[in-house]
Amino acid sequence: MSAPLFLLVPLLAQLGAPLPRTAMPEVDPQTRREQAQPAPTSATTRETDCIVLVRSDPPAALDFAGNWRDESASMSERAAAEHCRGMAAAALDRWDDAEEAFRAARDSTPANERTARARLGLLAGNAALARGEAGRAIEALDEAQSEAIGAADTKLGGEIAIDRARALVALGREADAAGALAQARSQVPDNAQGWLLSATLSRRQGKLVDAQAQIQHAAELLPIDPEIGLEAGVIAALSGRDEAARKSFRSVITAAPGSPIARTAQSYLDQLGPEASSPGR
Repeated sequence: MSAPLFLLVPLLAQLGAPLPRTAMPEVDPQTRREQAQPAPTSATTRETDCIVLVRSDPPAALDFAGNWRDESASMSERAAAEHCRGMAAAALDRWDDAEEAFRAARDSTPANERTARARLGLLAGNAALARGEAGRAIEALDEAQSEAIGAADTKLGGEIAIDRARALVALGREADAAGALAQARSQVPDNAQGWLLSATLSRRQGKLVDAQAQIQHAAELLPIDPEIGLEAGVIAALSGRDEAARKSFRSVITAAPGSPIARTAQSYLDQLGPEASSPGR
């Protein structure tokens, strides 16, 4: 069994919040649900049936997965059934069940299938993060990282490092998180989320010069992205570059009109106040 890797798209701030100095990006629950349920790259008939049910009737998918697991005649079948159960539980926001299922799928996957085990460990870590269990998340993600190293899969290792950084920040281990993000930037340099999170961590550590360079790189990778635009505006505002901040916040409103992130950008614009009048005006 195999499952593709998932990127996390952060929601950078809450509506009406003050300009943040220390907040780290959070992940939209809907995004997490979507990340937990892509179709496998080479699906069996039962896996395909599971995907269809997860998308159309998650409770039925959960029953389907349970029956499949109970009937499994091999470890590989059990792993696939547990993966299905995890996807169904995630679709229902039952993140404790999703974590347990993804861990079970990982444990049922043969030891020599290290890439598959790493990907399932990543899913278990994400489920733990979704329910605010950073300690359990880092446990699963550390194990996933070890599997990725064993598989010599540097791209997978870099993407796991991004989620490890989230968990490490939640645990107050900012220096370790910075190391994880340095790994991510090295191993998946085209992943804009790694650069975005790097900029956010640098900003919360007061390293605004580093934060500016990192958010610029994220913007080069994803030129029209509301989350990146919002973080760019926050960094500019905290650096005293109010006009650049206004430009970034306006770009968020243009890119995602009427959305929560656009309302956050507007609230930040309001906090900056009116632009200073030019001489002679």
